[in-house]
Amino acid sequence: MHAITIPESGEPEVLVWDEVPDPVPGEGEVLVEVAASAVNRADVLQRQGFYDPPPGASPYPGLECSGRIAALGPGVAGWSVGDEVCGLLAGGGYAEKVAVPAGQLLPLPDGVDLKRAAALPEVVCTVWSNVFMIAHLRPGETLLVHGGSSGIGTMAIQLAKAVGAKVAVTAGTKEKLDFCAELGADILINYREQDFVAEIRQATGGAGADVILDNMGGKYLERNVKALAVSGRLAVIGLQGGAKGELNLGALLAKRAAISATSLRARPLDEKATIVAAVREHVWPLLAAGHVRPVVDRELPMPEAAEAHRVVEASGHIGKVLLVTPEQGEDRA
Repeated sequence: MHAITIPESGEPEVLVWDEVPDPVPGEGEVLVEVAASAVNRADVLQRQGFYDPPPGASPYPGLECSGRIAALGPGVAGWSVGDEVCGLLAGGGYAEKVAVPAGQLLPLPDGVDLKRAAALPEVVCTVWSNVFMIAHLRPGETLLVHGGSSGIGTMAIQLAKAVGAKVAVTAGTKEKLDFCAELGADILINYREQDFVAEIRQATGGAGADVILDNMGGKYLERNVKALAVSGRLAVIGLQGGAKGELNLGALLAKRAAISATSLRARPLDEKATIVAAVREHVWPLLAAGHVRPVVDRELPMPEAAEAHRVVEASGHIGKVLLVTPEQGEDRA
């Protein structure tokens, strides 16, 4: 098969579409012929040499994919060759084939085509596990999403609205904020021109956000705590603003607030399977009913992964950037 390899760390041009050995599904795994994958910030970090795959994972980038099951490994039940699926990966999505633990597979959602389904697993599992399973967002509460126009952000808006929450977002342009409003965001904050702490307090009558989904990390830590409501929950899922920040524990105590920080990639298989099962139970019906949809900025052929990384690093996109395998690209044409 062919896959995107990273012979050396560096700029996007180090990504190479190369011939590599086919993966073999192990115990409890299935082999998926990949239709599409999607670009995540973690892929960029891996290419730059800052985020190695966990032990035993594929060395190729790509944390999610969609495709068709080509073979079943030993001990797999409930799936058949030919099933159309999407899956959460620890790596290997930028390839024509990938071995996926059966517990991390999801059936193709009703109403979503095979390629666009690749935009779902990573964002849906990230949002559902952090906002709902850990932070327990409830109807009537306010969720603040940093980076509202990102893949994570666009999904968080839709899921929060689907359960009856109020949603505030930050983004850097009017175009991005307008798109967030179309998805249902109630409070729009341009982080380049406005102070999100002041804006969220004003919009909530001084209360603040009950849950904050944060991709910035250290840079926003102090202000996120200020923006939290009493009994608020801050969920940190990224470190785009650095890994270190100053935390006033007195302010956290006064608000009886909580901070969680998680990543998906290196979690044990059973934890991932629990999240995937919850997503199938709670989110897949919303997709089937049309209340939630994947947001895709553009599709590029998988051999052009370098260009896809440039797009993501420039941060001008809205939603996900997909990488489509050559065969799928030919079908599309």
